[in-house]
Amino acid sequence: MSEVSRLRKFVSPEIIFGSGARKTVGNYALTFGARKVLIVSDPGVHQAGWVDEVEQLLAEQHIPSVVFTDVSPNPRVEQVAKGAELYHEEGCNVIVAVGGGSPMDCAKGIGIVSTHGRSILEFEGVDRIEIPIPPLICIPTTAGTSADVSQFAIISNQQEKMKFSIISKSVVPDVALIDPDTTRTMDTFLTACTGVDALVHAIEAFVSTASGPLTDMHALDAIRLINTHLALLVEQPEDTHLREQVMLGSMKAGLAFSNAVLGAVHAMSHSLGGYLDLPHGLCNAMLLEHVIDYNYESASDRFRVVAETMGIDPRGLSQSQIKRRLMQHVISLKHEVGLYQKLAEQGVHLTDIPYLSKNAIKDPCILTNPRKSSRRDVEAVYEEAL
Repeated sequence: MSEVSRLRKFVSPEIIFGSGARKTVGNYALTFGARKVLIVSDPGVHQAGWVDEVEQLLAEQHIPSVVFTDVSPNPRVEQVAKGAELYHEEGCNVIVAVGGGSPMDCAKGIGIVSTHGRSILEFEGVDRIEIPIPPLICIPTTAGTSADVSQFAIISNQQEKMKFSIISKSVVPDVALIDPDTTRTMDTFLTACTGVDALVHAIEAFVSTASGPLTDMHALDAIRLINTHLALLVEQPEDTHLREQVMLGSMKAGLAFSNAVLGAVHAMSHSLGGYLDLPHGLCNAMLLEHVIDYNYESASDRFRVVAETMGIDPRGLSQSQIKRRLMQHVISLKHEVGLYQKLAEQGVHLTDIPYLSKNAIKDPCILTNPRKSSRRDVEAVYEEAL
């Protein structure tokens, strides 16, 4: 290994974590010299009341704002363009995203398009952004996607029925106000989906070929926190301690994957979510144990640590026994949080698999998967998950 390939970089926003963190949004907007703020959210989050509160907090600092909520669960190229148009028309100079991964990714896209004046489609891939985006403050309302701490934005191209990734330090938000109180308004299905998404972030980051000491500690902490608290939170959604622990786990998983990248679960899940417009966390959940099965031998030492972190005692077990225990544990956890879905019942047919695999193999996340993968390999994993 060359000296250069051993170098590791770690990016993260300024983070304020804890109950009431969202209430500092006005001060931060002021610090960034906000003349007018574009608040990016979605109808569900708006209805839950979080957007009105942010408008109020900005108004207390005499900062006017305009709200954009035309964001679907997988944010689309057209929505990004529309948001950027509103940003310009209204003379905004700061963006605040309030919501789950979709509004946050959409806000990142709006930032890119508003400064470059070109379609978001032109920025697919790694480090394609030339001009810094406007100041971006994120207030996540789910404990899962971690778009609030990551250098990723995932946008849906409905014309091609696929999702594409934008990876750049430029889309790391300036500030993440991570407030567990905001996750109170998630239903149990969303709690489960976003929680499993965070667990997948942590596992994939830990076994990624780009993992290292700067990300491992966050990944393992996240696995432990989510494994211990997620099922209890789904059962007891009012418990503030559980909510805080899962939110902390999600944040750590985000810091891990933003810097170590991901693997085949996400590559395949992006392809799936783009094709069928399904919730991202659900896509990950349906694929997770099948990808563990596929990857295990290429990173058995790392998966052993994952198993231990999830409470499995590997002493005296063969590799294949540890693998089976880990897969079984993941399946049990999914069932405990109410996720039983399979690809076939979500509308995936055997005939869709070649198309899904063609896109998955082009996803940047596949590059850091511990096992080198061909299109045929990916097809076989999709087939297993049907």
